[in-house]
Amino acid sequence: MDEEIQFYLSDAEESMGKAVAHVGVEMARIRAGKASPAMLDSLKVDYYGTPTPVSQVANVSAPDARSLHIKPWEKNMVAEIVKAIKNSDLGLNPMSDADGVRLNIPPMTEERRRDLVKQAKNEAEAGKVRVRGIRKDVNDALRKLQKDGAAEDAVKDAEAKVQKYTDAHIVEVEKLLTKKESEIMTI
Repeated sequence: MDEEIQFYLSDAEESMGKAVAHVGVEMARIRAGKASPAMLDSLKVDYYGTPTPVSQVANVSAPDARSLHIKPWEKNMVAEIVKAIKNSDLGLNPMSDADGVRLNIPPMTEERRRDLVKQAKNEAEAGKVRVRGIRKDVNDALRKLQKDGAAEDAVKDAEAKVQKYTDAHIVEVEKLLTKKESEIMTI
């Protein structure tokens, strides 16, 4: 029984860590005023009939804080990349040049900054909900073990550890949110 309890504890910590990492990835996708190649992570281009992430068909770089440069490995992909950007919800105007696509990132308005902060808060809340869901699932499994004959003290100790993991991971999500809010609101 102790091995099963340890399994659930390690699984809980790993799953919660993955949930926090996912929040970090989603936060990176939110535009913070500076050009970042991560802004295009969700962008898919038609690569010979297959929707493919732009990062797998081109090199994406940020030469300065206000622009992105996309240099495809195949010249015929320039038109596909331009089309994908225009059809996306990024709100950017692509300009193709001799060796790729340039994106000028316009400065954000105060209203747009508030919308992005709201989006970041929603992502953080979704991450907290995932962490709490993991806690609930693990606690349910621990209670089932108790019904199957595990020691009550061992289960209570495990539930306390799960709560500590939950609290620690929620603090991590809050740190990610605070950092992203300050990035967004910094002009």
